[in-house]
Amino acid sequence: MTTISATTDGKERDHGRFVPESLNPNNYQCVTQVLDRAQGKFASLPAFTSVGRTITYAELNEKSDQFAAYLQHHTDLVPGDRIAIQLPNVIQYPVVLFGAMKAGMVVVNTNPLYTPKELEHQFNDSGAKALVVFANMAANVEKILAKTGIKHVIVTEIADFHSPVKRVLVNSIVKYVKKMVPAFNIPRAISLNDALAKGAGKSVVRADNKPSDIAVLQYTGGTTGVAKGAMLTHANLISNMYQLGSRLTSIVDEATETYIAPLPLYHIYAFLIHGLTLLERGAHSILIPNPRDLPGFVKELKKWQFTGFVGLNTLFVGLCNKPEFRALDFSHLKLTCSGGMPLTHAAADEWERITGCKVVEGYGLTETSPVVSFNPIGKERIGTIGIPVDMTEIKIQDQEGNTLPQGESGMLCVRGPQVMKGYWQREDATNEVMTEDGFLITGDIAMQHPDGYLEIVDRAKDMIIVSGFNVYPTEIEDCLSSHPSVLESAAIGIEDDKTGEAVKAFVVLKEGAEGINVDEVRSFCKEKLAAYKIPKVIIVRSELPKTNVGKVLRRALREERS
Repeated sequence: MTTISATTDGKERDHGRFVPESLNPNNYQCVTQVLDRAQGKFASLPAFTSVGRTITYAELNEKSDQFAAYLQHHTDLVPGDRIAIQLPNVIQYPVVLFGAMKAGMVVVNTNPLYTPKELEHQFNDSGAKALVVFANMAANVEKILAKTGIKHVIVTEIADFHSPVKRVLVNSIVKYVKKMVPAFNIPRAISLNDALAKGAGKSVVRADNKPSDIAVLQYTGGTTGVAKGAMLTHANLISNMYQLGSRLTSIVDEATETYIAPLPLYHIYAFLIHGLTLLERGAHSILIPNPRDLPGFVKELKKWQFTGFVGLNTLFVGLCNKPEFRALDFSHLKLTCSGGMPLTHAAADEWERITGCKVVEGYGLTETSPVVSFNPIGKERIGTIGIPVDMTEIKIQDQEGNTLPQGESGMLCVRGPQVMKGYWQREDATNEVMTEDGFLITGDIAMQHPDGYLEIVDRAKDMIIVSGFNVYPTEIEDCLSSHPSVLESAAIGIEDDKTGEAVKAFVVLKEGAEGINVDEVRSFCKEKLAAYKIPKVIIVRSELPKTNVGKVLRRALREERS
């Protein structure tokens, strides 16, 4: 089924407002119906585990009902209002996610690593009226809360869903011994446990979520510029759940799988896989709150006979370098999925050598919910991103918009039911990336082999990917250039063994500032940028290469290191 919506310029664009019938055997109309069916089939089975606490499908449904009831009976929020969720991989995340959607809220996934400045932008841009925040990050929220429209703050600590004794013990250790919770004071905040208690026993009026309604505002820079909210509808997410699921049918069995989830659920890649695709099949996802703690990560892996692993290149490399990881039992591992950043042959080969399991790579973008293509199980081809998923059209075009024949490299464009509705309140930005006939211009250079497999030749020319996160040079340059001693700057990506890429910055200093220490510049960045965006290398230059109209040539800076 294809539906059309009118744009303001009078032209028509296919937005995929409904889940195509051929993709939707269970006739889902909204995301919450996926949980409804799953808890009906798999009620007593484990759904998610984190930090030693497991939540079953029935309990997930019950607690999410309680949260929905709290929002409906104890706040002034109404369907369509935005609620930001700023949580790492803890079981509170799926409870809050489904509870918010049951109440008709639009979820704004928020990176816990964001600085106050980044939080302020996202909260104000999205118009968020409520926030669920991890206590460890609440101090940053306190700094900017008065500058936002957020009226309701719900705080949760890492062990809030444990038994009373263990909850007090673990939360106290984290707060007072490990000192991982900076002091904060948000007078009108309520704890998540108190919110659930207020909602317990109260009726929930399920919101009439329609397929075309926005389910999630997923923030991204797109191919350029400041972070924008990609409007992902219920239809987008359900379509993509089925599109990915069709590739996994032969290897993901109902009610028997245990999948390791080190990637954050607030990232659309893990959100779609663990929060929908695997949940719909009754799988058990082991949430890893801090995958950078590799010894702790491996210790957790020892507890499970895991059948699946969802990761990315840097994580594969880091784990394979640990003797403790190499000593694990991988006899149950059937599937390893890779996405978020390019998979190197070396990482794929080493993973398969150690675990005996091939890595299956896919490709996607935030704007496509995210999966565009995925390697067929059993026919994986390292170095490619597989073939497009069901009901997904792709075309490769040149700079003039002409479609190129197979085997030629050009801009990858995508059309399908998973393509976003557009960017939140940014019609001009939407029109920049959407063609008149409904194709999304990805910004990635690709070629298609005669057998249909796609290969990414190059990424959007200036984007930097650090541990799977998109970093945009303009944001780094804006930060650097706001330093009182910096005249101008440029940022590029450089190869990094741990993170795939890292940021390298070039700065030109103002007259009289020649004695500045680059460590001071880096410290300045720490106040404004998330840790993964901070330049690893800063080089002071007398000038930057430019075009004849004064535009900095990042390409020339990249070529200097080749």
